[in-house]
Amino acid sequence: MKLNIALLAGDGIGPEVINEAVKVADAIAKKFNHDITWTPALTGACAIDAVGVPYPDETHEICMKADAVLFGAIGHPKYDNDPSAPVRPEQGLLLMRKKLGLFANVRPTFTFPSLIDNSPLKRERIEGTDLVFLRELTGGIYFGEKGRRDDGETAFDNCVYTRAEVQRLAKKGFELAMTRSKKLCCVDKANVLETSRLWRETVQTMAKDYPEVEVSYEFVDAVAMRLVQWPNSYDVLITENLFGDILTDEASVISGSMGLMPSASVGEHTSLYEPIHGSYPQATGLNIANPLATILSAAMMFEDAFGLKEEAQAIRAVVNKSLEEGIVTEDLAAKGSKAYKTSEVGDWLVANL
Repeated sequence: MKLNIALLAGDGIGPEVINEAVKVADAIAKKFNHDITWTPALTGACAIDAVGVPYPDETHEICMKADAVLFGAIGHPKYDNDPSAPVRPEQGLLLMRKKLGLFANVRPTFTFPSLIDNSPLKRERIEGTDLVFLRELTGGIYFGEKGRRDDGETAFDNCVYTRAEVQRLAKKGFELAMTRSKKLCCVDKANVLETSRLWRETVQTMAKDYPEVEVSYEFVDAVAMRLVQWPNSYDVLITENLFGDILTDEASVISGSMGLMPSASVGEHTSLYEPIHGSYPQATGLNIANPLATILSAAMMFEDAFGLKEEAQAIRAVVNKSLEEGIVTEDLAAKGSKAYKTSEVGDWLVANL
């Protein structure tokens, strides 16, 4: 199969972890007789530095022509520490999501048997955890009208949703639940927010079309509590943009490291695959960042974008083997054990494929 993939390394450790994912993907392509064409493009702070905008038109054109997008991370301290900066890397991420129609963020959370004790939560709390968040990605408060009034003394951010936006996200949630344990949780704040009441009534109306799915409705604060008490009680959760942003980061630490979880953003034109971690600028160039989340994101890409399940499973299997044998970066290395460099982990994975 010929695979045309846009490669957006981004900022900070993005290029380092992307490099290892490319090495592993190329090894899989060779093993299974595929032909990958990688097309690099700029986004984030590096794009601002180069052309003045965080998501250039040329990058968008490359993404639109690609079968899938593999993305690293964006962000730089010089923008994080300047609230008045007129152009920011994160604006590129939001624009990319909007222009590519990436309305559903798929964020799995699962545990690795060999790392179960790395989690900040007790073993008995998290064993068997295997859940997926579907976060709405192009609506809500992040995209609503925002501004200042009263000479800058009052700020506002409007949260707006249409029924159609809720329906298309919920449809993916119901369909995903049908392939798993047939349990769906709608996360909202319907006791306070009108947008949440729209979410809940829309999902209730749709539920009759999926009679096999057990649907529950929980307030976001209750879910935040239960995620650290009984995360293995959840299967598929759907929620709006802001709630999803917060809850998925909370869920990400269950596995023991933010450097382990992959994600996908799917929608109207193409699909984008990325690790859940940020650009980690403090580690830039040190060759210490964990590349496994990016590599597992590539596995998601092989399976979901191209239907190549055997290839995806081969990547997951060799990642599990690396964890079991302690071929890990410093964030996962046991006390007194060797911590491998980012590139060494990638080389080991390639050698063992």
